[in-house]
This record gives sequence, structure tokens and C-alpha cells, in this order.
Amino acid sequence: MKLLAAALAGLLALSAPALARGAPESFADLAEQVTPAVVNISATQVEDRKAEKLPPGGQLDDMFEEFLKRHRQPNGDRPRRSSSLGSGFVIDSSGIVITNNHVIADANEIDVIFTDGSKLRAELVGKDAKVDVAVLRVKPPKPLAAVKFGDSDKARVGDWVLAVGNPFALGGSVTAGIISAKNRDIDSGPYDSFIQTDAAINKGNSGGPLFNMAGEVIGINTAILSPSGGSIGIGFATPADTAQPVIEQLLKFGETRRGWLGVRIQKIDESIADSLGLGKARGALISGVEDKGPSAAAGLKAGDVIVSFDGKAVPDAHELPKIVAQTPVGKEVDVVVVREGKEVTKKVTLGRLDERGAKPAKLGELKPQTPPPAATTVKAFGLELAPLDDAARGKFQIKEGVAGALVIRVDPDSRAAEQKVAPGDVITEINRTPVARPDDVQAQLKVLRAEKKKTALMLVANGQGQARFVALPLE
Repeated sequence: MKLLAAALAGLLALSAPALARGAPESFADLAEQVTPAVVNISATQVEDRKAEKLPPGGQLDDMFEEFLKRHRQPNGDRPRRSSSLGSGFVIDSSGIVITNNHVIADANEIDVIFTDGSKLRAELVGKDAKVDVAVLRVKPPKPLAAVKFGDSDKARVGDWVLAVGNPFALGGSVTAGIISAKNRDIDSGPYDSFIQTDAAINKGNSGGPLFNMAGEVIGINTAILSPSGGSIGIGFATPADTAQPVIEQLLKFGETRRGWLGVRIQKIDESIADSLGLGKARGALISGVEDKGPSAAAGLKAGDVIVSFDGKAVPDAHELPKIVAQTPVGKEVDVVVVREGKEVTKKVTLGRLDERGAKPAKLGELKPQTPPPAATTVKAFGLELAPLDDAARGKFQIKEGVAGALVIRVDPDSRAAEQKVAPGDVITEINRTPVARPDDVQAQLKVLRAEKKKTALMLVANGQGQARFVALPLE
């Protein structure tokens, strides 16, 4: 018994430090340290009520004006004010404040409210909707308490975190939890890679900081998953490593200046990976190249698989846009692609992304071709294919320059239907061989079967010429 008691005592002694590291006795010191740098954001949109009036000249003008006079509240002609509340934090004692773009998006007036109750009018330095970040500047009478960003990439699932903010206008609220997951994609933007946490985040926490135990900001609280509108323990924060480059550009230029590769990419599933001989699903598959973009000039092609960019591995198609966007405009980078089973390195000089909306990649390899007028339909892969003549082009609104075998019917129980192939799509290539008419599809199927291939990799374009690769099993 004495030996057992001694062993248990020793085990507890060994585990005590680990427990102390994993479960803080109190967050009070940390909260006291960081809370002064966390602020409330009041964003006000001012609308002119006079805009409610009908334009002159209508028969109902007089009746409408009389209605407004009878029902208008006192001072009814004054501008209507609508406000929203959020959170933010100071990163520079001179008065630089960070929040979410959606907190201040349409505001005419922005006020920053500090923990001592003081209020300062803020100037908008710059904002970015894609990462949902905004940079504000205030002019304080004395230096402000500020916090620093930490390395969010080093944060691990299971680490303790502290969220501070203004939930439901209850300023200075502190909640604690752990990092539940990393690299979450919630379809809110092109660069989604959220930190998920169970620290309580509610309406009004948006724009507030997520701290690690060193008091560093590793995330900006941005969104919640909640059927009720309140916290259910699933909140999302934009990682500091994603937000910082954007913030630096906004401070320097007042706008974002993201790198642009000039390609359209898609995810690689197991079927596509098998048809390309990749061994496993990896990288980003190029489905289209902008004619005058950086990639076209460097010799990248549709069908290439990008596996490395500027020395960084590209695990999948979701990661590539973020890596490219964070690379300086004008930098020459090495892009490693898999082409016909071999790795090829191309040097690409990055352009600048048009933030007003990326142009759809034009398929330079697709040249207008007119199939013979008297051709019969062909059935393959659960698809019925027909020639792409002028009548079909008009019926399905397919622009000039898109050429191939037209899909006119899809078996709803086929793999093609599962892959979202639809009437009006055009098969332009099979296994990197151009297709001009339905007969070419049958010819390529014979070749693939003779080579004992299991799948056919098709390049399928919609009516506007935007293409994607689809892998279908051979019948």
C-alpha cells in the first residue's frame, strides 16, 4: 500500500505542472493586461429622409405630400440615423484601430469608444471586404494602450484563447475557450482560413481580438454559427497571419494590392488525380488561363497542376489564392506544375489583381470551329451529344470561340449528372485532345479503352467559355 501511495503521489506531482499549463487558475491578469486596448465601435449611417419623396410630375404628388405631413413625426425632414455596434482593438498607441469591414461598411460616421467611456471620431484609412478587415485612425490626446499581433500559424488546436469585445452592447466582455479547429472554410470569401473557437462570441463581438495566453492577437473575431443568433460555442476568427498583410497594405496605400496569377483553378478529387497520374489528390488544377495574364506569358496551360508556388507547397486549390494574394505585385516567382506526369518549373511575374472583380479567364486554346451541318447525335457517359451549329449556339446562348461537342441531354442517374454537367455545356477536350464534334468523343473513347484507362478527363465549358475538368469512368 505504501508503494502504491508513493507511486500515486509521484504521478500527481509530475502531472501538476502540465495541468497548471493547460488550465490557468485564472485569466484575470491577462484580461487586465489586454482589455484597455479593446474598444467599442459605433458606426452610424445617415440617410436623407427627403429621398422618400416622389419625383415631381406625378399625379399622386399632392396626395403623397399630404400623407407625409399627417403621418410624419416631429422633425420628420431630418436625416434618418441608423447605427450598428461592434468591437475593435488598438494596434498603435498613436491611434490605429482595427475592426471588421462589415461593422463599418456603409457608415457615414464612426466613433471609437474606450474603456474609460471617452469617445473619439474615427477616420477610415482603408477597408477590405474579402478578408473583412477595416483600419481606422483616431487622434487621441495622449498615447493609447495597444496590443500586438502574434503568430497565428503557431497556434494549435486545444490552445487556450481569450475573446474580448462588445457583445450585445455589453462592452468590455471577456470570454475564454480553446481553439477548436484551424483553416476552416465557411464560404464567406475567397481567402477563408478561419480559426474556430468555443470562446463565447456573439453579435457585437465582430472586429474584436482573439488573444493567446501571451496577450497577443492571433485572430479577429468575425463570424458565428448559430441557429438562434446567440453563441452555441462555434465562433470564427480571421487569423492574424491572414489579416496582417492586408492591414499593412491598407496603412501604406489605403487599398489592397494583391498578386494576380491570371488562371482559373479547380479542386482535384480522387478521380481527377487518377486520370492525371498524380497518385493522390494534391495541388490546384488549372482549368483556364487569361490570354493576356502573367501565366499565359509564362507558358502555363489548362490541365497543368500547380503543386508549388514561390517555394511554398500548394496542398489544394483552396490554399493557392491566399498564397498568391499575399505575394507582392511584380515579383518573379517559381511555379512548379505537373504536366503529363512530369514536374515543370515556370517563372511567372505576378500582376495585380483587379479588386473590382477578376475577369473570367478566356480559353485561348479554343478556336472557333464549325462542325459539319449533317451530323448525328452521340451517346456517351450518360450524355447525348450534338454538333454545335449556329442554331444550337443561339438556343443555348453559347458565345463565339467556344467549340466542341454540345451536351443536349443528361441522364439524371449518371456520374456526369453528379458532376453537374448540364445541357448547354460543351465538351472541348478529352484527355488533353481537342474535340470538335461528337464523333471525336467516340474516337477518343476507343483510344482510352485501347490504353486500358479507367477514366476520361474532359474539359467542359459553359456558354461563356468558363471551363472546368470533369473525370468520368469509362463505360
